[in-house]
Amino acid sequence: RIKASGLKLRFCTNETQATREKFVQKLQGFGFDISVDEVTAPAPAACRVLRERSLRPHLLVHDDVMPEFAEIDRTNPNCVVIGDAADNFTYANLNEAFRVLIGLQNPVLISLGRGRYYKETDGLKLDVGAYMKALEYACDVQAEIVGKPAKMFFESALAELGVQPQQAIMIGDDIVNDVGGAQQCGMRAVQVRTGKYRPSDENHPQVKPDAYVDNLAEAVDLILQQL
Repeated sequence: RIKASGLKLRFCTNETQATREKFVQKLQGFGFDISVDEVTAPAPAACRVLRERSLRPHLLVHDDVMPEFAEIDRTNPNCVVIGDAADNFTYANLNEAFRVLIGLQNPVLISLGRGRYYKETDGLKLDVGAYMKALEYACDVQAEIVGKPAKMFFESALAELGVQPQQAIMIGDDIVNDVGGAQQCGMRAVQVRTGKYRPSDENHPQVKPDAYVDNLAEAVDLILQQL
């Protein structure tokens, strides 16, 4: 319905457990009309940063997202990239990333997001932010975020669409990463009461969405009514 209305559309994800290709295949399986070039994701954004700054990463990421880094030089690492590594978040792997960082004269920690948790069919799961904070604390370093809610992430999506922030609206279930991140970039943002939404989000001390809706379809109704 959004595409049929003539509006430009971008899918912004903090998905770091799969390549964009796998992510898109999954959504296509659910019946979504979506292609890889419509998706803004953290791993490709991180690869751009790594190339621009000649950084060689030690990767603490999910096995399934490794193909996104296939063309990146990883010899003699001079930074750490952390994503939602799921079962790869063992003590040994975290300690290895810690040792790389603590051994660098100018430690660089790049995180593919800073989410606290996310929701899967079997319940809530700890997200990359919790592990990122552990490395920040241990190494006395400030992580650079390349996923939501980083301003750079939303600016990248806007640039790919060719629109200004005030011309765009974000729909999301995460009060901080989706709504707060988009608003800090100058966009409007709608919170859906599905997914990881919690009733307490509506009393968030800093972030106030431009609107609440019960689901994605209602958000589409709201946007198309205002065209």
